[in-house]
Amino acid sequence: MANVVIDKKDEIVMKLIHYFVTNEDYKPIIVNGVQNEVWLENLDNEVPLIRININYIHNNEQLEMDQRKAELIRKTIKKKTYSVKMSMLNILVNARDEVAPKEADNIESIVINKISDLKKNEFINEHYPDFKDKVNFKKSDAVNLFEMTEELNNKTVNEDKKLAKVFMGNDKPVVTTILIALNVIMFLLSVFDYSFVINTFANYYLNVKNGEIYRLITAAFVHANVLHIFFNMYALYALGPQIEKFYGRKRYLLIYLGSALLGSLLSVVLTNNVSVGASGAIFGLFGAMLYFGYKYRATLDGFLRSGIIPVIVINLLLGFMIPGIDVYGHIGGLLGGLVLSYAFGVVNKENKKDKINGLIIYVILVGVLFMMLMQK
Repeated sequence: MANVVIDKKDEIVMKLIHYFVTNEDYKPIIVNGVQNEVWLENLDNEVPLIRININYIHNNEQLEMDQRKAELIRKTIKKKTYSVKMSMLNILVNARDEVAPKEADNIESIVINKISDLKKNEFINEHYPDFKDKVNFKKSDAVNLFEMTEELNNKTVNEDKKLAKVFMGNDKPVVTTILIALNVIMFLLSVFDYSFVINTFANYYLNVKNGEIYRLITAAFVHANVLHIFFNMYALYALGPQIEKFYGRKRYLLIYLGSALLGSLLSVVLTNNVSVGASGAIFGLFGAMLYFGYKYRATLDGFLRSGIIPVIVINLLLGFMIPGIDVYGHIGGLLGGLVLSYAFGVVNKENKKDKINGLIIYVILVGVLFMMLMQK
């Protein structure tokens, strides 16, 4: 293997891929219609997209055409992944010295002849501060490249195992079963004495305002009739186990109850009606699924567009069209599910800053709604 001649450009590309995949958690993506280019994606990074272009760029005119192509692909990926902002690092490893990239919004283009050219690059040092320490700047032989390939393969295998653990878990939906049982028990109690259950546990703004805050939660376990509990429990049975698996039992329970609380609060602030039902909490689970789908949008291709978003929109529209439905409880629950999911995070996608911000937002929402209720 010592006699194997390694192309200089291939060596640079391999080292770049090795660093970005093993240290920065980027993943290679397939882009149709391109040749001699490597595209890497990490939607949780400040720079979600990296392109390593091996094609020869011989003048600035060709560079401008190449950058327009890169911009078109960047916009396509941004739209497909529902990203609000998508900056991109464009590394050119096979360009003439005379080629000078122009500044472009959202794209940072860097021309390099050797990997050490990136040592003093401001963009690299700002966004990848450990680049100088983690990248091997010495000339590599075939053994080194083989070792890097092995590390890349191991990284891929480990990532696949993490994804399998998230999506293929077989844990029993203990919390979902308990929640359904509590709802059924409460409904059976109401069959024997409906007035007592409604008067004691239903959500009504005067009772909550007078100190019976527990109603904000207990109302989520009370249902008006057989059809009411049937549809809500069916939704909980269908959706709950997935959320319980994706978020874990403790976070799932907190999302459920926290969504019920926010839904009930919004209801008592904006209406004067007595409200009951698990719909607010269930809409919170819709919000949790929406957040999960967004964080894993690179894996769950098309799930947001054709899966969860239409379901949420249809159910919200039905709430506005059918009389007697507490649509504000639905909206509040959905908002609660989104915010609490943001605060708790999802497996392999957790961020301390997001958790703090999510908890602050939720506390502010609850505090503001309580103040509005007291002034009602």
